[in-house]
Amino acid sequence: MKILNQPLLLLMAALALSSIDGSAADQKEPAASKKADADNTAKNERDRDGKTKTPLDQSNRPEDIKVTQTIRKALMADDGLSMNAKNVKVITTADGKVTLRGPVNSEEEKTKIADHAKQAAGSATIVNKIEVKAASQK
Repeated sequence: MKILNQPLLLLMAALALSSIDGSAADQKEPAASKKADADNTAKNERDRDGKTKTPLDQSNRPEDIKVTQTIRKALMADDGLSMNAKNVKVITTADGKVTLRGPVNSEEEKTKIADHAKQAAGSATIVNKIEVKAASQK
């Protein structure tokens, strides 16, 4: 039994040493060489408070899933939209609301996305939380 445990102990010791070496290297790295945060990091932190609709709030009712799918398909089919616009969050909740969130490149894209959502959602309420990026962020 001791023979079987010895390789396991050696493996665990090697892993422990390698994790110590890795963390020390991270601490020595100059701040200037670290990558900048993604442009929506602060917004992701804001979303954790539970007050903002996120994809986790998506209803699983078949009719709500269908609305979300229809909007998403319309966005993907629109060649006039940028990838930012095609990647906005579309969240349909059981209370009959469709929330649109995320950054887009222009006011025109924001309007197009809202129009696609209105056509697909019928009488559902559209909550448009789409933000237009500043010119320097494009």
